[in-house]
Amino acid sequence: MLEQMGKAAKAASWQLAQLSSNQKNQALNHIADLLEAEIEEILAANQQDMKQAREQGMSEALLDRLLLTPERLNAIASDVRQVCRLADPVGQVIDGQLLDNGLQLSRRRVPLGVIGVIYEARPNVTIDVASLCLKTGNAVILRGGKETHHTNQAMVKVIQQALEQSGLPAAAVQAINKPDRELVAELLKMDRYVDMLIPRGGAGLHKLCREQSTIPVITGGIGVCHTFVDETINIEKALEIITNAKVQRPSACNSLETLLVHEKIAADFLPVLSTKMKEQGVTLHASKSAMLLLQEGPATVVEVAEEDYCDEWLSLDMNVEIVSDIDRAIEHIRTYGTAHSDAILTESLQQADYFVRHVDSAAVYVNASTRFTDGGQFGLGAEVAVSTQKLHSRGPMGLDALTTYKWVGYGNYLPRS
Repeated sequence: MLEQMGKAAKAASWQLAQLSSNQKNQALNHIADLLEAEIEEILAANQQDMKQAREQGMSEALLDRLLLTPERLNAIASDVRQVCRLADPVGQVIDGQLLDNGLQLSRRRVPLGVIGVIYEARPNVTIDVASLCLKTGNAVILRGGKETHHTNQAMVKVIQQALEQSGLPAAAVQAINKPDRELVAELLKMDRYVDMLIPRGGAGLHKLCREQSTIPVITGGIGVCHTFVDETINIEKALEIITNAKVQRPSACNSLETLLVHEKIAADFLPVLSTKMKEQGVTLHASKSAMLLLQEGPATVVEVAEEDYCDEWLSLDMNVEIVSDIDRAIEHIRTYGTAHSDAILTESLQQADYFVRHVDSAAVYVNASTRFTDGGQFGLGAEVAVSTQKLHSRGPMGLDALTTYKWVGYGNYLPRS
């Protein structure tokens, strides 16, 4: 089964690589139109998945990731149209020069070929990945989790219908519909057909892919994100940013998980934080020193466990720790962070610059929410993933990250037009 999918995807990728930007955009606009036209069918399929997920005791965080609403589906269609408006990187000349030997040499962006994506309870990934891959001339093989089975089937059906109606191969976007784990293991070995693999899920999935894949793997998306509040900050401004980072969508990988507070401001800041988090329904997991001050406010406060610092809450829970200075904050981030997104809230340019230079994460913020780490927020359109590694891409992966380049050399014997 996967062998045939791989062959079909590779054949489709050669055809996609030759398309003009206009041809790709027409197909993408048609996908967006059909998503809106088939909204009832897609939402009905999603409700089947939601019902099964609730029966199986899925957490509220994962249920939120799985849920589609008319608003969310319309936003997904809007994201596809936004990808149409982005510049097509394929064919762009990155740089070039005339060498002393007379060779005119340049680097030109080209599609990667076939992308494999393994993901869990995120049906929006199906459309995000498909649209970005199509825009860059890549074919894609999707393997969603069993919890998104019906939703993914409905979405891929719409995509393939739109492709065929646009005169493009339906095999450009394929999905592995069987939930068998053996098929995942088989996909990880398909280096003959698949050029890059992107896992989007928990730490276990990333570990499996790193250890067993013979295909280059882009890992990331696990966000133990930190914000450090230094001693110079305006409390009101800090609370606004923290609330956004934690509460806006706690199930997202770029939500705030651990708040680090400078000891000089802790006595004034933490009781006010407690009141604010109580209003938002956030449970605080605090170190002993932080707990005493937080309990002066009304929030629910429990003692933090060591393992809490290492994992994503993905819920209305947040760790709170007091640190003696910026170096202790940086040390904490290096120890427990995942190099996803980390921030400092400060009125000091010197402190801001120090933090940016010493925190080695994919995205580092000064006086801003970690929720900005997103392809749409970065102006990339949708994103295929957030990479926390350093090769071949880092941070939100938009169109450029789905291309490689070829060297093109012209000698002094030029072909005639």
